[in-house]
Amino acid sequence: MPSSPTAPRSRRNGKGMDSVGVPTLIFKQKKSCFLGGKGSPAAKMSSPRTVTPGPELQSTKEPGLKTQTPAQGSGQISSKEQPNAHHEDTMRPGLDTLKRAFSWVSPQASQASKEDAGLLRRSSRFLFRSFRRTMDEGLASGQSQGAAMPEEPCMVTDGVSQQESTRVGPKDLEFEAEGKSVADLITERQLLAAFAQLRYLETKLVAEKASRTFEQDPTAFARRAMDLCLHYDGLAAEIGAIVRETLGPEGIDQAALVEVARVVRAEEEAHPELPADGDFLRTPRHWRRHWEDAVRRSAQERVRRSGAGLASEPDQGASDLAQLLAELGGWVRRDLQKVRLVVQPAYAAAGFPAWETYLRAFHSAVAQRLQELAHAARGCEQLYLLLDWAANVYGSPDFLGDPDLALLTEPLPPLLAPDVWARLESDYTSFLETKIASCFDGILQLEQSRWAAAKAPDVLQGLYHSPLSIDVHMLVAEHVKAAAAISAELEATTLRICTRALSLFLPRFEKSFLESEAVSEPHLGAYINACELLRTSLLSRFPGTLEELEKPLVAATCNFQKHLLQGLQKDVQPLFRVLCTKSWLTQDTLYPIMDKVVAFAHHLKHVAPPLAKDTLQEVHRYIVREYLAQALRPRERFRGMERVNGAHKMNVEAQAIGDTFQGLGSEATWLNQAIPCVAEILGETYKDDIQRHLETLIQSYPDIRRNHILAILALRRLGRRRNQSLLQHAQDLLRAAAKAVGSGAAQDRVLFEEIELSTFMDQLVTCI
Repeated sequence: MPSSPTAPRSRRNGKGMDSVGVPTLIFKQKKSCFLGGKGSPAAKMSSPRTVTPGPELQSTKEPGLKTQTPAQGSGQISSKEQPNAHHEDTMRPGLDTLKRAFSWVSPQASQASKEDAGLLRRSSRFLFRSFRRTMDEGLASGQSQGAAMPEEPCMVTDGVSQQESTRVGPKDLEFEAEGKSVADLITERQLLAAFAQLRYLETKLVAEKASRTFEQDPTAFARRAMDLCLHYDGLAAEIGAIVRETLGPEGIDQAALVEVARVVRAEEEAHPELPADGDFLRTPRHWRRHWEDAVRRSAQERVRRSGAGLASEPDQGASDLAQLLAELGGWVRRDLQKVRLVVQPAYAAAGFPAWETYLRAFHSAVAQRLQELAHAARGCEQLYLLLDWAANVYGSPDFLGDPDLALLTEPLPPLLAPDVWARLESDYTSFLETKIASCFDGILQLEQSRWAAAKAPDVLQGLYHSPLSIDVHMLVAEHVKAAAAISAELEATTLRICTRALSLFLPRFEKSFLESEAVSEPHLGAYINACELLRTSLLSRFPGTLEELEKPLVAATCNFQKHLLQGLQKDVQPLFRVLCTKSWLTQDTLYPIMDKVVAFAHHLKHVAPPLAKDTLQEVHRYIVREYLAQALRPRERFRGMERVNGAHKMNVEAQAIGDTFQGLGSEATWLNQAIPCVAEILGETYKDDIQRHLETLIQSYPDIRRNHILAILALRRLGRRRNQSLLQHAQDLLRAAAKAVGSGAAQDRVLFEEIELSTFMDQLVTCI
């Protein structure tokens, strides 16, 4: 076997590697403390010219190592003095051996040793403390025998004794395993065999220490202990390298994973607990924890590698963040699938639970990465992407593509800390308020553009249609649905934001529309339909917001209905002025009024049925009320036959009004008796029957007042005594009617209460 420490690696990798790795650099910082530096125990206890080089862990079947000069790249130093050697090198016996102990580490382990530098430093410090205890024990033993230790290095006088003492180590540390050294076994990743050799050498070294073999030469023990510890650390570094390569593109042989699991368990069985005497050689090396740390580092590297081109600039836009999260999810999904389907069975064969360790490691790495992205996220879209990815993508049961591979959500901590999650939701809702308000502004601008274009609303399924209802419904539903996918709390918050924004939008929209030139029956009907559709659809979908949403929507609907009626009133009001005049007796003045009512009712056919029905009945009530108002405050007074003819015409027109509205679909039949009752009182020739007509009028319309009765009696001209008798009887009926209204009867029938008498009629009533 070649003497170069890189020979085993050449057989494995097919090429030579640099023999001085990171552990060598670490050792150079520590070597003066162990092997002859100024002031060190080794410098005081031995002479650099007489100390035999440190042992090398190799097979006895290997040929002797040839001495090479530094120019040849060999780390081996001969035990004899060399003329050209630097004085510092002569002060460090065994350096060549220690360098070789580092140099055999495989390239993968050399990379891992950068991560395990802390492990090596801790091992070195612990070794130094133990070495000092050994030195102190040797010094104490020497002082008890009366021997004084010199402060400066000196020659050992008993050459034979010294030679025997220093030669015990190399011969005994050599152990055969198919002709391979421990370094070769580690390089070839025969970890269990390497650990068996190291365990054998450890047991032997502990026994020699207990037999006080190194009392005369403590540095020999230090060299062998250091060599043993470095090989242990090299074995641990190789474990870390195997873990790192496990999820790499080339993968790892499952046999190597089995070796890792078995060697970790073997170390735990060999060093179950801290020895009572504090011997560092038999101290537990915690390779399971080292393996878990390696798994965590591997997971962090893998997570960091995903989306590397976009990770440095997460604020470029929501699309970049979405791509980054998609790549992150893909990497984590593939790695965890490989762990569960390939890696876990290999470890499980050796009784080693790997799935949960890998799962927690990736979970922690993803949480750390997501928290970094959360701090850099800006805008509503980016914040929602993070919340949605954490709640619905990573937290989905089928994230790994197979329900059997679902993440263990219960034992895992939250992906984002509660305070981070709360901050994300708070920031998201703050941005959402501004965004939804701007969306409503956009809807208003779209409607204003339609008004400016003087475009009539479309008729869909027989109803006037406005895109307003669809735009608002989609705006609210989409944001609430998106928030519900995150959490119930965010859904409720988003619904409150939408409700508040809609409540502020409706008055603004109503004012803007009514101030525009686009006000017309079709547009009013379209917006009545829109408000009613929003009320029914939103409240049925989000019943919890009934009170908050219904109030502004009903208010807007009523206002549009009011303006719709005001348009009709404005058109027909002048036509009522000719009623109950002498010219009215000979002309058909009702026809123009009813013609406009019929035209108005045509628009109501394109309004939502419940609202169209209510509006039509309101028109019916308005026409009857205005007709009675003109009859109770006539511009001209009738006498004799004119009064009788006028009463007859009132009955005819009342019938025409009732028939027309019945044909249009009005169900307010209670209005049909109002005009005939007044007409009967005015045209009744048999005065004793007036009281009966008066009773019918008061019982049918309990909202009639005393002034209305006086006005009717004043138009009839019955005389003072009869008027007083009828008025007294009417007051009794009015009191009874008031009690009935107070008990809840006929509260929805309001007609006379809204009729105001003129100043002329007030004076006439006063005279009566």
